[in-house]
Amino acid sequence: MPPTATPKPQTSEVDPLEHTPLHTLLVLTNRLQSLPVVLVVLLLVFNAALVWIVWRDRPGGLLTLASFAIAAAANWLLLVLLPVTGRSFGPDKPSALALAALLMVLLNALGLAGAPWWLGWLVLAAVTSVVFYATWIEPFRLGVTYQQYRTRKWKADAPPLRLLQIGDIHMERVTPRERHLNRLIRELAPDIIVFTGDFVNLSNTHDPAAEQAIRSIISEWRAPLGVYCVSGTPLVEPLERVKDFVRGLDNLKLLPNQWLSLDTPGGVLNILGLVVTHDMDKDRALLHKMMLTAPPAGLNLLLMHPPDIAPEANDCGIDLYLCGHTHGGQIRLPLIGPIFSSSHLGNRFIMGRYELGTTTLYTSRGVGLEGLGAPRARFLCPPEIVLWEIRGYE
Repeated sequence: MPPTATPKPQTSEVDPLEHTPLHTLLVLTNRLQSLPVVLVVLLLVFNAALVWIVWRDRPGGLLTLASFAIAAAANWLLLVLLPVTGRSFGPDKPSALALAALLMVLLNALGLAGAPWWLGWLVLAAVTSVVFYATWIEPFRLGVTYQQYRTRKWKADAPPLRLLQIGDIHMERVTPRERHLNRLIRELAPDIIVFTGDFVNLSNTHDPAAEQAIRSIISEWRAPLGVYCVSGTPLVEPLERVKDFVRGLDNLKLLPNQWLSLDTPGGVLNILGLVVTHDMDKDRALLHKMMLTAPPAGLNLLLMHPPDIAPEANDCGIDLYLCGHTHGGQIRLPLIGPIFSSSHLGNRFIMGRYELGTTTLYTSRGVGLEGLGAPRARFLCPPEIVLWEIRGYE
C-alpha cells in the first residue's frame, strides 16, 4: 500500500516555493486522493455521459462509449497497481480523474469535428499506452550520461578524475529504481560521488519508513575520495531533516555552506556546498560571502540544489556548477518541451550542460519523481546520473 505522509512540523523558515502556483496545484490535487471510491466512479460516469451526449447519434457511438469506459478503467488500474507492486507510491485518484477528463475532451472534439469512431479508438489506445510507458517504464530507465571537463588548473599528464553526479532521488520507499541506481554505482566505481539534494519525496518528508529507506540506499554509496552531498529544497527536506538522513553514516559528508579541498592526482579540487533557501537575494548573497573564503588555488566545484544562481557563479569564479531540482521538466512534450519548471529562471537552465563563460553548469534530470498530487511519471525525460571525466590540459 502507499506510504502514509506524516504532518510537517512548523518551522520559522518559509520556503518561497510553498506559495507558487505549482505547489498549490500539487497540494490541491493530492487532496483528491481522500475522495471516496464511489464518488470517483460517479465522476468517471459523468465523463462517460458527456461522451455519450456527443457520440450517441453517430456511427460507432456505443462502441466509442464502451472504449472510453475501458480506457478510463485501465488507466486507473495502472495507477492503482503501481504502489501494490512497489514501483511508486503516488495518489491514483487525481491522475485517474484528470486522464478521464482528457479522454472525454479529446473524444468529444473528434466527435464534433465529424471524425470516424475508429480514430477516437486510436486516440484512446495511444493515451493509455503513453500512461503505461510514462508510469511503468520510463521512470525506471535510469541511465548514465557521460561528460568530460578539461581545466588548465590541473596537470595535463594526470589520469582523469571520475566524478559521479547524482541528484533528486526523492525516495518514498526502496523501489527497483534505487536498487538499479546502486548497481550502477558499483559498476561505475567512480573516484568521487556528489549528491545535489532532495533525498526524500515531498509526500514523505517526516516519514520514518522513508528515512529508513533513504539510509539503506545511501549507506551503500562508496568512493575512494569520498561521497559529498548538500540538502535540497527546504520545503521538501529542511537541513535538520537531511542531517537525520545522514547521521552516523561514515561513508558520506554533508557540506552545509562549507568548503572542502581534496588532493587528487590532477590537482586540488575545492568543493563548495551551499544550502538553498530559494530566496534569490539570500542565495546570491550567500555565494558571494562564501567566495570570500575560497581556497587560493585549485578547481572550484559548486554543489547547490537548483541552477538559479548560475550567472552569479560565473561572475564569482566557480569552474564547475553541478545541480538538479528541475527534473528536466519530468514531463516533456514533443516540439513543446517541458510543461513546467520549478526554477526561478524558468527553462533557462532546465536540463543538461551549459557553458556560461568561466563556469560550466550541469542540471541533472535527477533520479526520482515529484511528490504530493503529481503523477509518478516521466515522459521524454528519463532519469539520469552523470559520470564526469575531469582532466587537465596545457
